[in-house]
Amino acid sequence: MIRVLLVDDQELMRMGFRMVLGAQEDIDVIGEAADGLDAVQMADKLRPDVVLMDVRMPVMDGVEATKRIAEADTAKVLVMTTFDMDEYALSALRNGASGFLLKDTPPSDLVSALRAVASGDAVVSPSVTKRLLGRFLGDGGGELRDASMLDVLTEREREVLVLIAKGLSNTEIARKLFLSEATVKTHVGRILAKLELRDRVQAVVLAYETGLVRPGDA
Repeated sequence: MIRVLLVDDQELMRMGFRMVLGAQEDIDVIGEAADGLDAVQMADKLRPDVVLMDVRMPVMDGVEATKRIAEADTAKVLVMTTFDMDEYALSALRNGASGFLLKDTPPSDLVSALRAVASGDAVVSPSVTKRLLGRFLGDGGGELRDASMLDVLTEREREVLVLIAKGLSNTEIARKLFLSEATVKTHVGRILAKLELRDRVQAVVLAYETGLVRPGDA
């Protein structure tokens, strides 16, 4: 059973999410919060598997709430936003969210995303992440991070990281580099461990932030 905490300052939105998720046999909505501070406290108390988090809320926004929940490792966070070019969404990814979806995402996709995050996967469209980073980094909206942190990676691991950032799946990376999928999976695991990243989402963000991949790259 996937235990979910709903966080949104609009009661109508929470009601809609509850109706969709409550219809699933493997999902249990265990609580609701109307702001980020309440979300942090409830996550600590209830220990849900996934927090479905709005980003723009009073008292404490979803970015700060995501950061606190990620640091405490009390739950995985899936961020919901109204805008696909939302700087709040990018900040949430940087601060530990396992992904984000638009609020008008079809119910079936929302359910699939929750299941994926609960199982340890990341949920973010590479194209959306690329647009976000292109806006905030490529157009001078943000400074690049020190790329020397990537020196811990082998040449092959750097190559794999570039392909992750370009949105390729493990299967596609294996085909491109003439490796087995199991080998690619091992490389990905080592990349995340060496760079102390939670998941592929943060790997994508870091690849762009350090300039390893540029927003205009194909």
